[in-house]
Amino acid sequence: MSFVLIHGAGYGAACWDELVPRLTHEALAVDLPGRGSRADVDVRKVTLQDCADAVLADVDARGLDDVVLVGHSFAGVTVPRVMGPLGDRLRRVVLLSAVVPPDGTRVLDQIDPGVREAVEASLAGGVYSQGREAAHAMLCNDMDDATAASALDRMVDDSAALLSEVVDLSGYRLDVPRTYVRLAADHCYTPDLQERSVALTGADVEWMDTGHLPMISAPDDLAALLDRLHT
Repeated sequence: MSFVLIHGAGYGAACWDELVPRLTHEALAVDLPGRGSRADVDVRKVTLQDCADAVLADVDARGLDDVVLVGHSFAGVTVPRVMGPLGDRLRRVVLLSAVVPPDGTRVLDQIDPGVREAVEASLAGGVYSQGREAAHAMLCNDMDDATAASALDRMVDDSAALLSEVVDLSGYRLDVPRTYVRLAADHCYTPDLQERSVALTGADVEWMDTGHLPMISAPDDLAALLDRLHT
């Protein structure tokens, strides 16, 4: 089996750099359009289907047959678009503090009001660009200064349109084992929203006592959890 790692908003595949070497199984970290290896794509024009197509293209290019999808944060609305096309190649889904609003709604309408204000202030010209100070408070509350600086240095601009696109969560109706990893100290996707996402996905639950970016703040613990779920 192989892990396919899908990053959240404001990041690229580089957010998984600490985690990948610690996993005992093969891992593919995908760059969604507009960042990293796909930085040539105008991020202002990216759709959720473009994100799903990028994941599927990388899986096909690597020739992966036994896939464990790991979706972090905003990837909670990309994962269900990938599940159906993967078909019998998909073995498990792991949702890491993943954003899962009710089907047919917009992500922007469903996030915590306190966080929403900071997000809306970051939208301009079709681009979602997180301010460093606000991102530090939301994402790095469990990190020391050096780790936080490294995490913040990896932030990239994202598509504002993705936050306002109506989501299609029909993939979550498929009979595929799934686990939602709840993050007890998450200041970005708060515990009540995580609880709602669990209910919407029907997932089993695991817990980590971290902030929103455990792949950076606690990569050893996350690797151990993923390797255990992999079996």
